[in-house]
Amino acid sequence: MNLKRKLAAVLAGVGIAPFIVVVSAGTASAHGYISSPPSRQAMCAQGRVSDCGPVVYEPQSVEGPKGQRNCHAGLTPFAPLNDDSKAWPTTSVGGTVAFNWTLTARHATSTWEYYVGGTRIAEFNDGGRQPNATVTHNVNLGGRTGRIKLLAIWNIADTPMAFYSCVDLQVGGGGNPPTTTTTPPTTTTRPPTTTTTRPPTTTQPPVGGTWAPNTAYQTGAQVTYGGASYRCVQAHTSLVGWEPPNTAALWQKL
Repeated sequence: MNLKRKLAAVLAGVGIAPFIVVVSAGTASAHGYISSPPSRQAMCAQGRVSDCGPVVYEPQSVEGPKGQRNCHAGLTPFAPLNDDSKAWPTTSVGGTVAFNWTLTARHATSTWEYYVGGTRIAEFNDGGRQPNATVTHNVNLGGRTGRIKLLAIWNIADTPMAFYSCVDLQVGGGGNPPTTTTTPPTTTTRPPTTTTTRPPTTTQPPVGGTWAPNTAYQTGAQVTYGGASYRCVQAHTSLVGWEPPNTAALWQKL
């Protein structure tokens, strides 16, 4: 049963006059839709989304006048395709995507257009040629990331009609990326441990001797430096820069 008959049966069941079906079904003999990554009509036909309406029978028949920017070609029976509140699954992709069309009836083609958010990001001109039964376009998403809805349009060359397919993509990851909370590690900063290489111990000068570097001094030892006398208050081996006036922790002025 073709789409016109199925729509007639559906609409007759709800009391809508059959002549509306003729208007919504379109007249062009060509039919096609994006099958990979799965478009919304492909998701419906595969049973991955429920309550899609009659598009589950003919995903290739979303046909309407050229120039529209919607997922359902302006056709009331296909309106669920334009409902962004439905749980449309996404396909994880990279920055460039190969969109594959399945054409159940080929027809002379003018252009193929790809839109994101109302902005055309790619166009392929067939110049009126008849396409093959499958058509693939590699489309650069222009650096976009996250979840996006892409609208693809197949413009027929010798009729005023076009076919519409919306594809839900997750660029750079699958589904809804998890929220990650990073807790910085607790860092305890410790002062560097300094190992001082001490020179060989020499004989302690007698009380009243002059302070000299590289000399082992015991607590209580007395020295002179710069005309003043000092008593050692902490045993140590002296170094250049540790002169008594500079090291109150080591020497007490008398």
